[in-house]
Amino acid sequence: MNTHDYWMIAAFFALVLIPAPWLGRYLFRAMEGERTWLTPVLGPIERLCYRSAGIDEHSEQDWKTYSLALLALTAVSLVSLFTMLMLQARLPLNPQAVPGMAWDLALNTAVSFVTNTNWQAYSGEAQLSYFSQMVGLGVQNFVSPAVGLAVLVVLCRALSRRSAKAIGNFWVDLTRAVLYCLLPFCVVLALVLVWQGVPQSFASYVQAVTLQGGEQTIPLGPAASQIAIKQLGTNGGGFFGVNSAHPFENPTAWSNLFEMVSIILIPTALVFMFGHYVRDQRQSRAILACMLTVFVLGLGVTLAAEHQANPMLSSLSVEQVGPMEGKESRLGIAASALWATTTSAASNGSVNAMHDSFSALGGMVPLVNMMLGEIIFGGVGAGLYGMLLFVLISVFLAGLMIGRTPEYLGKKLEAREVRLLVAKLLVMPVGVLVLTALGDSLSGPAESITNPGPHGLSQILYAYTSGTGNNGSAFAGFGAATPYHNLMIAFAMLLGRFGFILPVLAIAGGLAAKNRAPVDANSFPTHGPLFVILLTLVILLVGGLTFLPALALGPVAEHFLLQGF
Repeated sequence: MNTHDYWMIAAFFALVLIPAPWLGRYLFRAMEGERTWLTPVLGPIERLCYRSAGIDEHSEQDWKTYSLALLALTAVSLVSLFTMLMLQARLPLNPQAVPGMAWDLALNTAVSFVTNTNWQAYSGEAQLSYFSQMVGLGVQNFVSPAVGLAVLVVLCRALSRRSAKAIGNFWVDLTRAVLYCLLPFCVVLALVLVWQGVPQSFASYVQAVTLQGGEQTIPLGPAASQIAIKQLGTNGGGFFGVNSAHPFENPTAWSNLFEMVSIILIPTALVFMFGHYVRDQRQSRAILACMLTVFVLGLGVTLAAEHQANPMLSSLSVEQVGPMEGKESRLGIAASALWATTTSAASNGSVNAMHDSFSALGGMVPLVNMMLGEIIFGGVGAGLYGMLLFVLISVFLAGLMIGRTPEYLGKKLEAREVRLLVAKLLVMPVGVLVLTALGDSLSGPAESITNPGPHGLSQILYAYTSGTGNNGSAFAGFGAATPYHNLMIAFAMLLGRFGFILPVLAIAGGLAAKNRAPVDANSFPTHGPLFVILLTLVILLVGGLTFLPALALGPVAEHFLLQGF
């Protein structure tokens, strides 16, 4: 690594961590309907939305009604987007006359964007019209992270309220998440990206003549606005097929830095928002310390692995051939490694390099990040509520060890909450291990694997981990665009989304109804270094014990084979 790389990494952490406390306070006030500096502008729009939809912003719902509203919106979104993708040839803003998608690909894409996964078994510039990109995928890029933020807010309220049956109003929470959180941030980032050279146009593709005299089609489109929300909403779906490795999506070193920061800026701010809900910023700092510990550990492994020569290319120049294969050649190895770690620590999925070309251990880090449930910052809302579930598991285990009834912030965990936590722990193993085993053992689906041996297993393992973890990135060599994988990955995405959301809402409903016991000297502290260590170990051990055999057969075995063992 050179001096530039160290400065880039330092700037990345500074731009994320310095504004996060202020943004956390802003988000708390916005989600609770308190006055913010944007209220004079957005307040009338918010009230107009409620009047138009017949919503009483002061009326709250219990967790079951809240869940039904969320599921109803999901169903409508899924059907609408699926229909739009099938019929896009007949819809406006289609200057390239792009035909409609095949039904299985349309279903996979609709599920992908509704669940905040943004898995792409298609190439955007070749298979989507401007209308589908903006009205179809763009709308879901706002709605799906807003749903995640709404669910997080419900859990925060449940931990802070006493003996409450109501946990909020889904439609109010959704509206505030879009208006006050996602929309203003996206306007700013989109303008920055346009300044850096990202296109924002409705013109037809440009036909150019190359220096060799050949013809080339240069795709354009309203890219900047879509890229802004894909990053800030931890969506990750690229406007172009190669995502942020495309020079129109990510033209400069500055755009690369701003896009990386935007991936985890809101998830980091939400950690501080949680502290405002429970009126204890020490809880936020403990959770953030755990997130940063695991993040820095993964980043260190990736940087070290990607700066090592490939043993199979030892006879060639390391600087020219070895480490740079598959990386972002304009920005260097460190920028590719930092992006890969960031995008898989968040529920984002955008890439500026090909993870399939990473070293065995370097490619294993994004895989492990997703297997942990993408709780290291994670998606907007989804990352923190996933982390809070691990906090509750850690508190339960601590209670077993010291012989006390487990409680968190004065809320006792009883049999109902523990059963729901166990159900949550089964989501990733079922979605990842069971579906990977099926895809690898059936002769037809297994043909999508393009590499033999351990790397081939890593390809399909990564695909179903990415789907179940609602990430969306992929090992590029895996041929996912088949009816079988389109349908099974769609199932994995639904399982990974609602297998977490529904237990979270049920737990929130139970915790909100409980009285909050006073925290005294006999309570287990959940804000000190000891708890940070316990939480980190629980996260790593749960992930390690569950997925270690699969990792041993995939990236670990590949690493040792490359070393000649």
